[in-house]
Amino acid sequence: MAWLTGYPREKVDWFPTIDPDKCVKCGMCMNCGNAVFDWTETGPTVARPYKCVVGCMTCANLCLGNCITFPSLEELRTLYKKEGIWAKVKRQLEAEGKLDARLKTEELSPAPDQSGGKDHA
Repeated sequence: MAWLTGYPREKVDWFPTIDPDKCVKCGMCMNCGNAVFDWTETGPTVARPYKCVVGCMTCANLCLGNCITFPSLEELRTLYKKEGIWAKVKRQLEAEGKLDARLKTEELSPAPDQSGGKDHA
């Protein structure tokens, strides 16, 4: 995944923590696209912390009880700088052609309208 580009995910302390005293059991966290959470009789639990996408905080942003927290973004940014992750990610994205605006513009452009703009209903 381009978020880390070869840096071991297990070395990045980025995953949610749940404060059970604040949890209102709204279930919003169960919408996680990476299935980080499991639901138990007492509410959600962080079952697969390293499946959390580094930098994602959607569950915390949408949590009704405001019970989900993450480590400091500043700590994460410090790690990216120290380990040169930003430069590695950029090189990978360039190699994959994802930063080539010409390529994306051509791929996304619709074919020219041959109808002269008239509706043929």
